[in-house]
Amino acid sequence: MTGTEPAVPRIDTSRPHPARVYDWFLGGKDNYPVDEELGRRITALQGDAPRHARANRRFMERATRAIVQETGIRQFLDIGSGIPTEPNLHQIAQSAVPDARVVYVDNDPIVLAHAAALLHGTPEGMTEYVQVDAREPELILERAASVLDLDRPVALSLIALLHFIADDDGAHELVDTLVGALAPGSCLVLSAMTADFDPENVNRGIAAYTASGVTLVARSHTEMGRFFKGLELMEPGIVSLSDWRPAAGGDGEKLEPVSLYGAVGLKR
Repeated sequence: MTGTEPAVPRIDTSRPHPARVYDWFLGGKDNYPVDEELGRRITALQGDAPRHARANRRFMERATRAIVQETGIRQFLDIGSGIPTEPNLHQIAQSAVPDARVVYVDNDPIVLAHAAALLHGTPEGMTEYVQVDAREPELILERAASVLDLDRPVALSLIALLHFIADDDGAHELVDTLVGALAPGSCLVLSAMTADFDPENVNRGIAAYTASGVTLVARSHTEMGRFFKGLELMEPGIVSLSDWRPAAGGDGEKLEPVSLYGAVGLKR
């Protein structure tokens, strides 16, 4: 398959983009000097920022495996997918269930430029990329419905996305609209920044992002829980990413708490 957008819009290199900064943290090459500058400033303030990015990636891998193994879900909607970094979500899902269907959503033109890598899945399955802003949930659902059967369970992944969307900018409405459109048996996979464990360093990082024109929000355990209202949390609930089934990943990361919460909620 090919992406749904025929042309790559101009990439704005005058200001940092969260997906490209994240790529820099992970050691990727798909970023620009403005992204590296912000990444280095944040690392100077928070020396373990790259470890947090890796922990977030490993959480996605463990959560995807758990969903495939424990829920029977075969459809995935990954919003804020970011620049491809192996293993991608579809590689994890389709390695277990080759007929899994995956839709990636992002609004960064550089991600669109790498859509071919995102779309390389199994012959039995289906993988698609759509370029839509996360703040347009109705359009996301409309585009995703060309690949996913929304009358059947879907795993909705919002990995490291919502800390870039403030409550006043529609974070809860986004989640409510998306989860509300999903069939019973679906699930929400969510990771988001918190200042509960290391407020001083996290607040310095937020200041660095804000100075560069990027919104960054840290949420408490209680605030994180509001995104899962009406959902049944999979064990171990809402915890630091390093504590979400760490033995299942086998990734060798240190187990000190990282300043991101993660959880998976089931829609009954």
